[in-house]
Amino acid sequence: MTDSGSSHDQDRIDTPAEPDPLDGVWDVVVVGAGPAGSSAAYAAAAQGRRVLLLDKAEHPRYKTCGGGIIGPSRDSLPPDFKLPLQDRIHAVTFALSGRFARTRRSKRMLFGLVNRDEFDLRLVQAAEQAGAVLVTGVTISGVEQEEGARTAFVTTTDGRRIEARAVVGADGSASRIGRHVGVTFDQIDLGLEAEIPVPESVSEYWAGKIHLDWGPLPGSYGWVFPKTDSGTLTVGVISARGDGEGTKQYLAEYIRQLGLAGFTPSIESGHLTRCRAEDSPLSRGRVLVAGDAAGLLEPWTREGISYALRSGRLAGEWAVKVAEADGTTGVRRQALNYAFAIKAGLGVEMRAGKVMLNAFERRPHLFHAAVCLISPAWRAFARTTQGHTTFAQVMRDHRAARKLASFAGR
Repeated sequence: MTDSGSSHDQDRIDTPAEPDPLDGVWDVVVVGAGPAGSSAAYAAAAQGRRVLLLDKAEHPRYKTCGGGIIGPSRDSLPPDFKLPLQDRIHAVTFALSGRFARTRRSKRMLFGLVNRDEFDLRLVQAAEQAGAVLVTGVTISGVEQEEGARTAFVTTTDGRRIEARAVVGADGSASRIGRHVGVTFDQIDLGLEAEIPVPESVSEYWAGKIHLDWGPLPGSYGWVFPKTDSGTLTVGVISARGDGEGTKQYLAEYIRQLGLAGFTPSIESGHLTRCRAEDSPLSRGRVLVAGDAAGLLEPWTREGISYALRSGRLAGEWAVKVAEADGTTGVRRQALNYAFAIKAGLGVEMRAGKVMLNAFERRPHLFHAAVCLISPAWRAFARTTQGHTTFAQVMRDHRAARKLASFAGR
């Protein structure tokens, strides 16, 4: 019996343990598999590097987001990416606190609408097809790095340490990686949203058009985005954080004004959007941040998908350079180059967006009158959503736009 037991124990000892998929030294570890993280992972993996993409949730998963895919988003997608469009928007109805509605139309599509669960899943799949390794169910606790070390360590809540030559933090607006880098914010807003299933007749009424309401709270607005293929309407509002009850009341009143109060939402959710301070860091050592984790979004509209896709791609490209850099000086140089690339593009757009928001907070009626009654203003809005121009270019190239923003901001 003793011999038999020893043999059994030996068999058990010889059984090989399952390898930990997080083991080894990774060229780039990306934390967060939203649009910014998946874009970063794709960009790094497409260069043949060993890339790990981490997320605490499994895809597909719901995200509070209108799901508008404007021109800059479309242009930043991987080659051959097929957008899972729910609708194509050719018309916008503008209203001012529920009044003075006016619909403007465009022969060319203004932008498309997606459900974020489908869209994000396809981005993750594109990153995997490029060679990135996806591991879900992993919650990050922080980052450890020492001056002059060749690698950094991403730590998990279950005590594991993942070694990487470069790290990209893309773990959302409450980012742990962002805290490690020292990201600071000068604008925090509260967005509330309801996904409302509607009958086919209501869905058909909304097909191809959205509704934008310049709201009663300073800097607020509401939206209706039809997800026609799914038979739902995404209805939401956003306003500066600090008046949660007022923002909640605005959403309820907005839904009532639209005649949608009789339908039961399938999902009601909220989230905070955080916009970076202009001097906020974008890196620390071997760690870069992108998307919401870096506070990168359009300050006036709070549009974040295009900022996530564009900054994520840049972060993935520069993370490869950081991974290959020699010594502290080389790493710092590449990280500074990443920051310069962000500030020269998205930073310029954000600066213009803050000017627009400042003016909009004071005189929303002027913005409403402009897009409803002045054809060049409507064309500028349309061309911006289509990706032909930006708010920064509009203000730089058109004296009337500069004068409107200056007057409204007084």
